[in-house]
Amino acid sequence: MVELQLGENSMSDGGKIKGLQHGLTNYGDKDFSLYLRRSFAKSMGYSDEMLERPIVGIINTASGYNNCHRGMPELVEAVKRGVLMRGGLPIDFPTISLGEVFLNPTSLMFRNLMAMDTEEMIRAQPMDAVVMIGGCDKTVPAQLMGAASADLPTLQLIVGPMMTGRYEGERLGACTDCRRFWADFRAGRVNEGQIGQIEGNLATTMGTCAVMGTASTMACIAETLGMTLPGTAAIPAVHADRLRAAEATGAQALETARQGLTPAKLITKKSVENALRVLLALGGSTNGILHLTAIAGRRGVKISLYRLNELSDTTPVLINLKPTGVGYMEDFHTAGAMGALLRELQPLLHLDCPTLTGETLGERLAAAPGYVDRTIIRARDDGFEDVGGLVALFGNLAPGGAILKRSAADPVLFEATGRAVVFTSLEDLAERIDAEDLDVKADDILVLQNAGPKSPSGMPEAGYIPIPKKLAQAGVKDMIRISDCRMSGTAFGTIVLHVTPEAAAGGAIGLVQNGDEIRLSVSNKSLELLINNSEIERRRQANPPRPAVPTRGYAKLYADHVTQADQGADFDFLMAPN
Repeated sequence: MVELQLGENSMSDGGKIKGLQHGLTNYGDKDFSLYLRRSFAKSMGYSDEMLERPIVGIINTASGYNNCHRGMPELVEAVKRGVLMRGGLPIDFPTISLGEVFLNPTSLMFRNLMAMDTEEMIRAQPMDAVVMIGGCDKTVPAQLMGAASADLPTLQLIVGPMMTGRYEGERLGACTDCRRFWADFRAGRVNEGQIGQIEGNLATTMGTCAVMGTASTMACIAETLGMTLPGTAAIPAVHADRLRAAEATGAQALETARQGLTPAKLITKKSVENALRVLLALGGSTNGILHLTAIAGRRGVKISLYRLNELSDTTPVLINLKPTGVGYMEDFHTAGAMGALLRELQPLLHLDCPTLTGETLGERLAAAPGYVDRTIIRARDDGFEDVGGLVALFGNLAPGGAILKRSAADPVLFEATGRAVVFTSLEDLAERIDAEDLDVKADDILVLQNAGPKSPSGMPEAGYIPIPKKLAQAGVKDMIRISDCRMSGTAFGTIVLHVTPEAAAGGAIGLVQNGDEIRLSVSNKSLELLINNSEIERRRQANPPRPAVPTRGYAKLYADHVTQADQGADFDFLMAPN
């Protein structure tokens, strides 16, 4: 299933390949530095012949806290086979690994740390090219951010999505189905015994979530950017083709280096716009816009949310996968995957963008198309939705923008005015959301404050505010929910996210009070707090923001330097000048 053509790897262009001579440790004597490095390398059993070869570094993100990466050892070995096949020396090394559900307070806080680790280890160690292996939600964006800054010839290898499980004849896939059944459990439609059985069947193989969540969205974005081998984004983690893709990635690495194809040549204004088109056509994760903004920002490419709306209005949703449709990633793989989707979008794409193989996107798509399952991947003139999956909203409640995944929302709620029911923090939400005396009705708007990047919680995936228990038990399945935090790519609902500026930075969302009226208009792309400006200013003076104030370590670095969501929540000192 891998769409791949490899040329011969001569490695003979002007001495750019240095192997062990890259970045010698400074002892004041370069010859001694190389002598000492070779001596220590020989203690690992390498022969003189191997030590003369060009080096491909392999980033190994295996971790006992990262279930998605359970297949990492096999992938590393397969990459090594490919490197050896083309005359290189493969050397794997570890970096931080981010297992989505095992991190507190949230994995996003550590994405930037992993990006720094990735960048610095690529810079610091001798290698002519690097293969980055990742998959779990924040690992791929972290790796792409680091690689974009380090700018060494780089190939992204995806670990792949997991396969679906079964429960009483129904296919299950983490984590859209886990949210659906949990909502049923809260509403009393599923009992404790049943939820326990479901828990054991949601995630039954290695790999990332089985739906078009953040991990799969970022895999597709990486392929669109030209940073992965064509046709490899959607291969299931347990499929033999995943190992063949790993071997082919290792084999391609030195050819990519020979051609000088670094991230600076691949992550460009045009390729980023292509990635935005793909994100919209996928009905992809809202996290995708946050991560793509951060990746692009490392190369000085700014993403405008106004431009996002222009693209969204002309890009139909073509993919029928959960959480916006019915299929799973294994279906996308067999339906034609990214090759089929990109061919449908071809008239809307910049086809002159290069890829890591050296061919342009247009040259890739000129190859004869294979089978396409139209129940999963629609033709461009017959989309599942006429407009893109994401839309940016602006107004006095979100002057810097907010994001709604309209493809996963209820259109009945797209034009609405409702009374605000405010939760001032995650702790307040947890304490009161299920209270019997909570003053809430189905047509109210739930507002969560102080959960953005600079808040103590660090912008968690808490935007999927649960339906208050008494409403859930009465049959309510969706409400408008607004917050300055994020939502899992596997989630669904009429949920407005990434409100900018956030409450902790003085944004108007932090000034909303119970009973205020809020108007949402998707057609106007607006989000308005229906109080006058003088009252907003009075409240701002009376209610100063509450940013996090850690005193040491990475938490302090994060709080001091993280940017707002419209800039990708990256660190200000790591972004390239525009």
